[in-house]
Amino acid sequence: MKILAVGMNYVAHCQELHANENLPKEPVIFMKPDSALLKDSKPFFIPDFSRQVDYETELVVRINRLGKNIAERFAHRYYNEVTVGIDFTARDLQNKLRAQGLPWEISKAFDNSAVLGTFVPLERVGDVNRIPFHLDINGKTVQEGNTQDMLFPVDKIIAYVSRFFTLKIGDLIYTGTPVGVGPVKIDDHLQGYIGEQKLLDFFVR
Repeated sequence: MKILAVGMNYVAHCQELHANENLPKEPVIFMKPDSALLKDSKPFFIPDFSRQVDYETELVVRINRLGKNIAERFAHRYYNEVTVGIDFTARDLQNKLRAQGLPWEISKAFDNSAVLGTFVPLERVGDVNRIPFHLDINGKTVQEGNTQDMLFPVDKIIAYVSRFFTLKIGDLIYTGTPVGVGPVKIDDHLQGYIGEQKLLDFFVR
């Protein structure tokens, strides 16, 4: 199982963090190892190498069949479940590495940095291109998004990444975060929703 993630996939988020950069012409892809996965409502422990770990709430798609060089028009056949997840980012470390022109995987791919909610059938949430999702921290909504605002929709992402990587059953695609990212602190209670369905619920320690 591998975790593929998309960066800079919502215009407002691009402006939030990369105001001086052009919008991407193709999906921006990075990967996380399976050791990054955190599920089953287990707590997230802030790592000792970062002083600012930011939440990034995302729609997550799970691949359900083997595929390579998938045409966009057929991409919908390769998934039937979605959930909400958190792409945790060691922002201070990422900023330092970006400023030096160095790879920044360690700021994104560290242990337990990919939090995963409970998957639900796509038929329960409707059109994959119009899915609303949000994150509450301590009972307050801090981030909201809708897949209709993606620069690159789910099927285009699948077609693109399958040019480079064979997609296997169980692979996860984190599809990018909307505007509103921010830091977490010890004892924060994070709850993630698709529509009104709570699919993610855990604490920061």
